[in-house]
Amino acid sequence: MTMHYLPGPVETRRMDTAELRDRFLLRGLFVPGAVTLRFVDLDRVVIGAAVPTDGTLSLEAPPEMASEFFCERRELGVLNVGGAGSVTVDGQRHAMAFRDGLYVGRGSREITFESDDAASPARFYLVSYPAHAAYPTTHVAQFEAEATELGTVASANRRILRKYFHPNGVKTAQLVMGVTELQEGSVWNTMPAHTHARRTEVYLYFSVPQDAVVMHLMGEPDQTRHLVVRDEEVALSPGWSIHSGCGTAAYTFCWAMGGENQVFADMQGVAMDALL
Repeated sequence: MTMHYLPGPVETRRMDTAELRDRFLLRGLFVPGAVTLRFVDLDRVVIGAAVPTDGTLSLEAPPEMASEFFCERRELGVLNVGGAGSVTVDGQRHAMAFRDGLYVGRGSREITFESDDAASPARFYLVSYPAHAAYPTTHVAQFEAEATELGTVASANRRILRKYFHPNGVKTAQLVMGVTELQEGSVWNTMPAHTHARRTEVYLYFSVPQDAVVMHLMGEPDQTRHLVVRDEEVALSPGWSIHSGCGTAAYTFCWAMGGENQVFADMQGVAMDALL
């Protein structure tokens, strides 16, 4: 497991493009036939991926976690962004279609991943936070998630926001997770921008066309920076940073948050005229 540490706002102001990308962008998570994990000091989140091909992959606890099994003290969110597959938790198999989610509660000992077809493997995105309580492992199909339509054609931000794990749905210790899908002809997400004082957030951009990019905006509201993000890359957003994006085509992203407050609307809005 790779350890990943983020700089503070003052240090970030002095960074060039390569440094920003190295510290705030995770690439190369989805490796065929492997489980890849990154430990990030954003509320002690572990971000990773599992891409099973010819066989079964197991989620083991790396030595850095000093635990007997991965979810001994943690909860886990899984989102399938690839072909059909399954996740088996302590002997219970959960079929996972494209964009299905699975919440795995603290105390779950054996977690394995499989693809239905090795030629079109499942691509499981993993987000894990420390958990103070145990909640049941629960499957959420894409269209079972709580959905809200947002935005307008005029502002180029028509999108569907789906909440998978949240206080009014699947209960968790601290993880809040969902998917936002931009509609054709719309390219903006989360503008006007905001920050989160009581939690941090990670964005997995996926279903980004091969010849497209997303310009992910980050930084302090009056010290904005940007990252050029491509398909299946993760942008990291500390509590002091805005997190917004504009693509050259429609795209989808998984947002996941952890911290002391799970209330979805707990955010600090940034007025458009305050952005610099």
